[in-house]
Amino acid sequence: MKDPEPAREPVREAAQEPTREPVRELDLPALQRRLAEFAAARDWQRFHTPKNLVAALSVEASELVEIFQWLTPEESARVMADPETAHRVTDEVADVLAYLLQFCAVLGIDPLSALDAKIDRNERRFPAPGKP
Repeated sequence: MKDPEPAREPVREAAQEPTREPVRELDLPALQRRLAEFAAARDWQRFHTPKNLVAALSVEASELVEIFQWLTPEESARVMADPETAHRVTDEVADVLAYLLQFCAVLGIDPLSALDAKIDRNERRFPAPGKP
């Protein structure tokens, strides 16, 4: 079994596109811009409709599910111990996030604000035991 890859630094230098400034902090707006630039450079933005993006998101989420489909709960908890499987899981998580971020950008949704508001609603809807 190969050793797992060392943890990556959260800072990436942009070696491929010298005209683009390096991403110093990985934030959602910067990633959304990078995804939009990637699509625009390939003339793909015409395909990035809400319907197509949510369908692609569903497909990628299903590919993530497929990795875990027949694992026991114990096996699923150890999935990142195998470097090959860990790489597959990480790639599918990236695909899911990429399509979610593109979907949000097309519809003008701030995903962090949406999540924050949803957590607030869930805290009111499902209070912790012993809390009013």
